[in-house]
Amino acid sequence: MTETKEKRYKWRREDYRENTKGLLMVNTGDGKGKTTAALGVLVRAAGRGMNCCLIQFMKSKSDRYGEHESLEKLGVEIHTMGDGFTWDTKDPAQDIKTSEETWALCVEKLRSADYDLIVFDEIVYVLDYKFLDVEKVLAEIKSVRETQPHLHIIMTGRNAPEELVEAADLVTEMTEIKHPFHAGIYAQQGIEF
Repeated sequence: MTETKEKRYKWRREDYRENTKGLLMVNTGDGKGKTTAALGVLVRAAGRGMNCCLIQFMKSKSDRYGEHESLEKLGVEIHTMGDGFTWDTKDPAQDIKTSEETWALCVEKLRSADYDLIVFDEIVYVLDYKFLDVEKVLAEIKSVRETQPHLHIIMTGRNAPEELVEAADLVTEMTEIKHPFHAGIYAQQGIEF
């Protein structure tokens, strides 16, 4: 009988953080899948024992989404901070206040040095709407990346500002080719939320 050898990858080394180059990743574009792609990376990272955090800027803090159920089982820390998703804001002052409060939490998590991966879901919308100053956000991220070179950051949302695109290590643009909404099929549980 021949002995079957199982191939194992020894990726988690004692010097993992020192030899890892943290990436700033941006998922943008008009197509569906920006958050979904970020959640896929969160699942992969959590599965590898990495300490992960998800902060959502626009989804309502009073709602529960499918990703919460799944990611909590994997030990991912989740903060849903928004007042509810809106394309045409009715109260820009409130949206700015919520964005600033959410960014304050982001800064706290960034500076803590407790994480291997942090996802700022929907922050790109907030930057595009100018609810937060992109230069201020990028300065904070740059400062943190200098002291934590292993930290991975993913930012999602449409219309990524050029400054963000230039600062990022990886930018993926989702392009809509066809969407069920245009055929009268609205958001569905387990697919969109």
